[in-house]
Amino acid sequence: MDQPPGAARVHSRSLPPQTFAAPRPLATIVERVRYLQAHFWVADDTSVVTERLLSLLQTIPVGGKQVHDANIVATMQAYGIGHLLTLNVVDFTRFSSLITVLTPEDVLEGP
Repeated sequence: MDQPPGAARVHSRSLPPQTFAAPRPLATIVERVRYLQAHFWVADDTSVVTERLLSLLQTIPVGGKQVHDANIVATMQAYGIGHLLTLNVVDFTRFSSLITVLTPEDVLEGP
């Protein structure tokens, strides 16, 4: 398998090798974050989000990395956000009674 230029390869005895892209310059990262801040509203992780998350964890079975998905849904609930645009529909299916999960294709097709 060909590696992109500047990529690092990581090997483990129990996991298959992974390829990581070369890190972006810090100035590029700062510029992109500033762009996102200027063009998108950020829903902060607050104590209300934590309470929603704890409630979700008690009512919907999740474990391991799925807790991150539950935290996204808890944040959505705390801020009254009802729709999630994602390429990862499968991981959010368990929350379909609480949020509407959309793919880019759903949005492009329209109502």
